[in-house]
Amino acid sequence: MNNLALCPEINALLQQGTVIPAHPLALNEQRQLDEKRQRGLTRYYLASGAGGVAVGVHTTQFEIRDPKINLYERVLQLAADEIQQSKITRPFIKVAGIVGPTQQALKEANLALTYGYDLGLLSMGGLQGWSEEQILERVRAVANVIPVFGFYLQPSVGGRIFTYDFWRAFADIPNIYAIKVASFNRYQTLDVVRAVCASDRRNDIALYTGNDDNIVADLLTTYRFTIGGQKIEKGFVGGLLGHWAVWTKKAVELLAEIKQCRNNGNAGMAELLTRNIEVTDMNAAIFDPSHHFHGCIPGIHEVLRRQGLLEGRWCLNPMEELSPGQLEEIDRVCAMYPHLIDDAFVRELLAQQVAIN
Repeated sequence: MNNLALCPEINALLQQGTVIPAHPLALNEQRQLDEKRQRGLTRYYLASGAGGVAVGVHTTQFEIRDPKINLYERVLQLAADEIQQSKITRPFIKVAGIVGPTQQALKEANLALTYGYDLGLLSMGGLQGWSEEQILERVRAVANVIPVFGFYLQPSVGGRIFTYDFWRAFADIPNIYAIKVASFNRYQTLDVVRAVCASDRRNDIALYTGNDDNIVADLLTTYRFTIGGQKIEKGFVGGLLGHWAVWTKKAVELLAEIKQCRNNGNAGMAELLTRNIEVTDMNAAIFDPSHHFHGCIPGIHEVLRRQGLLEGRWCLNPMEELSPGQLEEIDRVCAMYPHLIDDAFVRELLAQQVAIN
């Protein structure tokens, strides 16, 4: 057992709850890594007030692991280097995406540690033939190497449904510090929260929403269960989201507003529930659920392209493009919800960078 504990300052921020954008991949027209813009994205998240970044995840494109492309290590290195160069004085959480069978997951976990990553976001996707116990053994193996950020991924993008018993056993594994719930399903979300509440480790595990269809409501909700005759309460404290890879400054402001609401007797709750629908409408335009999420990564890229953070919306897979009508939907939500867009902040940030250079 490595017994590698999470740094106390990082853990305090994680448990308190923060904004963790899922880091995209900046490419040029030849679909090769644009290192300057890749670094620029990291600087944008730092400047926005995000509490961390998740790199090598779905939003970074799983194809980075293809031996012919071989970008997984490089994107981990670039983000870590940019964070170090920023000389940031506040805690900033570095999360590395970890996928694959046990040996691949262990290799990625060790690589993440090499570049100073705090946690591994451990995907359970792509293991459809494995039993739940086999997957739990894989989790235990990875948790022996790096602090684990669990991940419940919806089936429509490669995940699978797990039982309550799976999550109950998962929560008891030492060195798990957080779980991202991205099941896009209230019943499955409930399974995870109830399982964590039933564990003796309930106070050690932070819940992060990945439910892009219900972001604000997830963060506003208190879950309450009677377990062993005792009332147990828990809620989502932050988000690790592809949606928060865009308009990140506004996401930081939104989370602060949600926390203020919860600390002030839920004052302003009705307005925030309306905001939940606005955020979900914006997410639908970006994530393209009407076409089974085909255009989700190009949708993120398109917003960043418009702001000048990316040169184009190219993906490693040439077949990954916006779906019919998606461009118009992005136009619509940008016009309809200007209070949720940080274009002015990005313009100022890019102007400052030009001035420095």
